[in-house]
Amino acid sequence: MKKISLLTLLTIALFTVTSCKKDTTNNNETTTEQEAETPAEGQRIVSLNGAVTEIIAALGHESELVGVDVTSAYPESVKTTAKDLGHVRSLSVETIMELQPTLILGTSTDISPELAEKLKAAGIETQIYTQEISPEGTKKLIEEVANTLHNDNYKSLQDKIDADLTKVQHLENKPKVLFIYARGANMLMVSGTNTPVDKVITLAGATNAVTGFEEYKPLTPEALLQGNPDVILMFDSGVGSLGGPQGVFKIPGVDKTNAGKNKKIIIMDGALLSGFGPRLGEAAVQLNSQLAENAK
Repeated sequence: MKKISLLTLLTIALFTVTSCKKDTTNNNETTTEQEAETPAEGQRIVSLNGAVTEIIAALGHESELVGVDVTSAYPESVKTTAKDLGHVRSLSVETIMELQPTLILGTSTDISPELAEKLKAAGIETQIYTQEISPEGTKKLIEEVANTLHNDNYKSLQDKIDADLTKVQHLENKPKVLFIYARGANMLMVSGTNTPVDKVITLAGATNAVTGFEEYKPLTPEALLQGNPDVILMFDSGVGSLGGPQGVFKIPGVDKTNAGKNKKIIIMDGALLSGFGPRLGEAAVQLNSQLAENAK
């Protein structure tokens, strides 16, 4: 079965609810060749990644955003002040250029080589970062975006991630957590290892109920029984697509699991849970707190 990336899944979920200078020290891929000295003030920024958008806003540059992709769901005010460009994989360079941007930011997991080449040809300063799915990777991304924006006030964002993670409680008996992605009853997927949700489950002190494969695969009753999770974890949009928590417990096989028998389900915001942006520590603490409550 072909693996399905979290980017594709998160993009679908969100649809349902709603420097020219090459930086070798940060290992960023810059798609323009000429040097540029664009000041941070008065930028017209297009952000094509939800975590990058969160960082831009947290650094105080939200008012400079003129366009964002569909995964840029936080802060909510972004969608009212910047144009929603939709899914980056179907985005044309002409649509971006209509916004007359001075700076385009994104990650290598989102921006295809083809789009990167077109942006390069258009002559707009474009920074494409490599987003490592870890606390250290998130802190590195924060620093890289801040450097691009000529903003030195980023350490507090990094420190907050560390401070929040110290609040994660030790769970005596690590619960097995199964993440289910849903877009209605006919679109159900489960997270294996090496996904952002899998990493947050670990940061929250629990274990992923599925370890036999990476990324995402379709949910089957057999997989539910084999994983036998203590808790089911879902995006709020996914639960909504099933008509609420009761719809989750009607998924074939769920009633045979410990989670189904004990009606244990945790519902979280998708961008918070899987974004790996400045709120990463908050996501881990929120999940940890709910796991601790479910264990009582």
